[in-house]
Amino acid sequence: MLKRMGRVLAATSLLASALLGSAVAAEQELNFGIISTESSQNLKTLWNPFLADMSQKTGIKINAFFAPDYAGLIQGMRFNKVDLAWFGNKAAMEAVDRAGGEIFAQTVAANGALGYYSLLVAHKDSPINSVEDMLKNASSLTFANGDPNSTSGYLVPGYYVFAQNKVDANKIFKRALNGSHEVNALSVANKQVDVGTFNSEGMERLELTAPDKAAQLKVIWTSPLIPADPLVWRTNLDQASKTKVHDFILGYGTTPAELKVLANLQWGQFKASNNDQLLPIRQLELFKKRSDVANSTSLNAADKQAQLQQLDAELAQLEKRMAEQPAPTATAG
Repeated sequence: MLKRMGRVLAATSLLASALLGSAVAAEQELNFGIISTESSQNLKTLWNPFLADMSQKTGIKINAFFAPDYAGLIQGMRFNKVDLAWFGNKAAMEAVDRAGGEIFAQTVAANGALGYYSLLVAHKDSPINSVEDMLKNASSLTFANGDPNSTSGYLVPGYYVFAQNKVDANKIFKRALNGSHEVNALSVANKQVDVGTFNSEGMERLELTAPDKAAQLKVIWTSPLIPADPLVWRTNLDQASKTKVHDFILGYGTTPAELKVLANLQWGQFKASNNDQLLPIRQLELFKKRSDVANSTSLNAADKQAQLQQLDAELAQLEKRMAEQPAPTATAG
């Protein structure tokens, strides 16, 4: 009887070890999500050296997961197909709120800047030179908006340009469409659309990869500073993998070779971050929602007042949290 129990226990132990071994092995491969802001071939050239270094230094095989839009990355993280990813702030907010994501680091520009800018661009020969010109002539213009989950391509211009002027980008133009940063910029440069959303990082990249196209663009509007992009991982990623990834990311860029890899991505060394990075973006979202409610013609007075009171309370709470945040410090470039 004791011998039989011993054999059962031994078998159980072996099975548990095998299952544990499988679980450990499964975490030796991670998918790193990358939004296709430009052609995948260009992105692979830029990202492969970085991901190869990550694989080598963490001992974990890192696979590039290129997605055509932010929704693909968010869904990938939600269903554990994407383990960590480079997001814009708006998409990171969706990943945190709906896909079990958590911010752990933030990109920093190669010159040490802690943010970037949303832009509206027109062709250099266009008579449109300002937001006022664009809005005045909107009914005759074609507008290239950004991905709805893009911070610089959609959320920021959506609030500062359209919500603050009490207009809807989907209604005022002769035609409005959505595209990636690169597609929008090239469409404007090629005179396929009249005005498009873009950002300062994309402009710097275009000046390097297609200077002839960049030369065809002029900036007609620049936003306030947007916090630099976050890196997000699945909250339920095992702690051992988190530690390895965290240590690699925050320790990367200490040699000339590593700095060159980062410079090709337009970055310097990363800095630690957390979900509080999203507070200004949440504020923008609430401001935009409040503007929509205040301008609504479908709500009765009581419902409108109730919703505005709720949004004002949420904004006050956000402002209090933001006031408690330490001031950002510049990073050496």
